[in-house]
Amino acid sequence: MHCRITRVLAGAALVLLVCHGPALADAVEVRSIPVPLNAENPDQKIIGKLTYRGGVELLSQSDRFGGFSALGLSADGKRLVSLTDEGNRLDAHLVYGSDGDLSGIANTEIFTLTGPGGMPLMDKSLADAESMAPGVDGEIIVAFERIHRLWAYPPNRTEPSPLPLPAEMKNAPDNNGIEALTLLDDGSLFAIAEGKGRGGTYLAWISNRKGWSVLLYRTEDNYRPTGAATLPGGDVVVVERYFTPREGARSRIRRIKADGIRAGAEVSGELLADIRAPLTVDNFEGIEAIKGAGGETLIFLISDNNFNRFGPQRTLLLMFELTD
Repeated sequence: MHCRITRVLAGAALVLLVCHGPALADAVEVRSIPVPLNAENPDQKIIGKLTYRGGVELLSQSDRFGGFSALGLSADGKRLVSLTDEGNRLDAHLVYGSDGDLSGIANTEIFTLTGPGGMPLMDKSLADAESMAPGVDGEIIVAFERIHRLWAYPPNRTEPSPLPLPAEMKNAPDNNGIEALTLLDDGSLFAIAEGKGRGGTYLAWISNRKGWSVLLYRTEDNYRPTGAATLPGGDVVVVERYFTPREGARSRIRRIKADGIRAGAEVSGELLADIRAPLTVDNFEGIEAIKGAGGETLIFLISDNNFNRFGPQRTLLLMFELTD
């Protein structure tokens, strides 16, 4: 798991994921509808320490489109991969305007993830992918819940290899799986589960040569961690969500300093942005970060619409520039 002190570029890992021989591939038509950061104030671009660089609502008639829980991008920002909680994988090209802002996606295909033996994952108990990260040897590591497990998909292979789970996950409730997973610059994996630790914290782990060491991730106001990504430079951003039927969806993005992620620690991080109405917000579960063409740090979010194709939940893909 912690094989050597190196980090695979997200772009290389994404290429390897795309090269896996997927089963049940479908080209799908997806419409990209531009959305403002704030529909009540379309000129607003700044939220906290983020600048809005474009976003879209994604619409498709495909029954397999939706439920996006994990996000990956190529290092050049041209390709996207997103996993769903029904075991599907979306591949697409990202489209940008003349100003470099995100304007949509194109060349969209949906594939079915495979399990041992190369068989497609059709059963929900096996197909509930919640997070993913590149590995140090070019593999893609996917965390599933319901039947909790970590599977590594090696380059150019459809059949995954199982990885050891943190011991605390073996008897965890079905919906308390690893929601956030990212590869750190030192080659270790950082994972956060949806299962609670003590007093407003969530169980988290960092991998090492012997397996996993426990730490805690602290949130506030009943927000839950749903995704993580490693920034250029090594810090980690975590997206958190909050939802009630009365108040609707809210999201926060926090930044954790790399040197704070260590065994036995309790981490929370600096608040970068608080996304709530009237801002454009939904059930954001996937997050990724890359370096832009001008050296800027770009953060992408994707939302899980729970396959609610006709509202009120939407599939949103948003791009921000980190300004601090």
